[in-house]
Amino acid sequence: MAIESDHRESDSPYVARVWRGQVSGAGSLTSVATSNWELVFWEDAGTVQAAVRGPETTASTARLIGESESFGITFAHGTSMPHLPIARLVDSEVASPYADGRLFVLRGEEWEIPGFENAEDLVRKLVRAGVLTRDPLVDDVVWGGIAKVGSRSVQRRIANATGLTQGAIRQIDRARHAAVLLAEGVPSLEVVHKLGYYDQPHLARSLQRFIGRTATQLQRRDDADQPLSLLYKIEGDERF
Repeated sequence: MAIESDHRESDSPYVARVWRGQVSGAGSLTSVATSNWELVFWEDAGTVQAAVRGPETTASTARLIGESESFGITFAHGTSMPHLPIARLVDSEVASPYADGRLFVLRGEEWEIPGFENAEDLVRKLVRAGVLTRDPLVDDVVWGGIAKVGSRSVQRRIANATGLTQGAIRQIDRARHAAVLLAEGVPSLEVVHKLGYYDQPHLARSLQRFIGRTATQLQRRDDADQPLSLLYKIEGDERF
């Protein structure tokens, strides 16, 4: 099975990343954990589908058959849809009741499906219509900022906007960061010290839970039979 993928950053405060992918052949894909939620579009066997997909708290396996193309908008922490409580989306998704090559349905309204380069056009329309909202404190705190409100208020606002606790977000994102470093050839002991794991067994448990790989598999890039979903390096990540 061959997988081609591309992704880019966004200048929208509502968006963390925009990505697209193409799969040919049959096989399995390891979907790694992610603390962000997404709006995803894909075409499979000539049928276009759309869904809001929530954060994934563990690695999982997805079966892929035949040719398919996908495109997604990964939203920044703090971005949410008031009509879809995020707690309902954790480890789950809500499919659009209708989609074709041009339109999909969200909050009972039709919206034009954007492309990889103009995804922010849709985001701006959703913001103007009140479909998307944003709590800037959440993204700031998740990235290491200091809040000017009490800790209980911070934790409540993070949970309301992301469906996860700040601790869960940190664990998932740290494991993803570790996987990228190991794939780049950084020794596992150095990753342990750099990212604040207690020891190598602690790192191993984290990788198995959130990435579905061992450190050795990541270092060898041993994913020919079951490739990983999108992993990327975030420049300037100082949380760990």
